Amino acid sequence: MTGPALAELEVLMDAAWPATDRAESAGWVLRAAAGVTQRANSVWARDPGSDPHHQLGALREARRWYRARRLPLIFQVFADQRSAALNSLLDEQGFTRQSETLIMTRDSAGAGSPEDMPSGVEMSVTPSEEWLQLWWSVDGRGGAAERESARTILRGCPALYALVRDDDGVPAAVGRLAVPDGESGAGGVYCMATRPDLRRLGHARRVLAALSAAGAAAGTGRLWLLVTAQNHGAQALYAAAGFREAGRYLYRQERPKRHLTGC
Repeated sequence: MTGPALAELEVLMDAAWPATDRAESAGWVLRAAAGVTQRANSVWARDPGSDPHHQLGALREARRWYRARRLPLIFQVFADQRSAALNSLLDEQGFTRQSETLIMTRDSAGAGSPEDMPSGVEMSVTPSEEWLQLWWSVDGRGGAAERESARTILRGCPALYALVRDDDGVPAAVGRLAVPDGESGAGGVYCMATRPDLRRLGHARRVLAALSAAGAAAGTGRLWLLVTAQNHGAQALYAAAGFREAGRYLYRQERPKRHLTGC
């Protein structure tokens, strides 16, 4: 495995996409952000535990916490041996399995240098309205209120933002490099989004190269990124840039309870 160790990555990933509402319960981190993205509205079992009675108690507390916020109970579960007992419990409780995601990393040997910055890429330390509009049009779910919640999440962590334009000057692709801990030398690539009518033209490759060069200039040579297991096109792009799979996680969601109606 290259890049940060997985245990370190869990901490960095949580900080890179910070939930606006959070609490800790029995080694689990409960996160909520008005329903914007599964990541910010799921339980991170930082210490999954192995004792069934301990886990059942923590599960009851998590149910109460999310019910009070009118959100579904979702777990982000990493694919390692530590999660075996938690997965068994969630299986018994009927939780679904969805959105399997690869964690890909690249160590500093592939970081390149600031001189590798491609021309014509606009960089900033905050998401501009154009940046936010393009990303939200591709990946967003919801209206103006949800978009503002997303903006709050983005600005909750130091980051660099890249934007490239097409030949007409219209935003074509964007990306974000989160730097949650300046001392770790690691950064996370997030929010890679290309306008649907401008895909396969090299815009995403330029964004990724710009984020990598900007990270190298800031001393952030080790990178990680997240990509769904079904997105083979993006995986190929990242593999060509030197990223390799270092782990996986998926989301386990509680099935809604059906209430009997009628006679």
